[in-house]
Amino acid sequence: MSTLDVTKLKSKSSGTPTEFVDSGDVEVGQLCKAWVNFNGVGTVAIRDSFNVSSITDNNTGRYTVNFTNNMTDANYSIISVSSGANGDTIGGNNWAVSNASEAVSTSEAYVGSQDNSSDAYYDCTNVNVAVFSN
Repeated sequence: MSTLDVTKLKSKSSGTPTEFVDSGDVEVGQLCKAWVNFNGVGTVAIRDSFNVSSITDNNTGRYTVNFTNNMTDANYSIISVSSGANGDTIGGNNWAVSNASEAVSTSEAYVGSQDNSSDAYYDCTNVNVAVFSN
């Protein structure tokens, strides 16, 4: 078998990316499947994203991240980080994927922010979400 060494590859399909590592093993789909950076204050606005079609503002400090292409199953992992409440730079507690009233879905993920001291929900100026899945 020959080895092709390149610095950049581009897929012509929407299939799962495949990565061959130095040991010769194959890592299929071990990349970030979706990410978004958005302003969650006022009218929510996506600054930049990958595989995210839109953001829904559910209520103060609660958002739905809608995927362009669904996850293969609902067993994905999500990281959510947000900062700044109405222009301030205070930190907050972030939760992701699901709460007691929201079911985990392959087409969307739920994220939110709460104030560290009061646990009250608040809108954030900087919300960042990353989703990983096989």
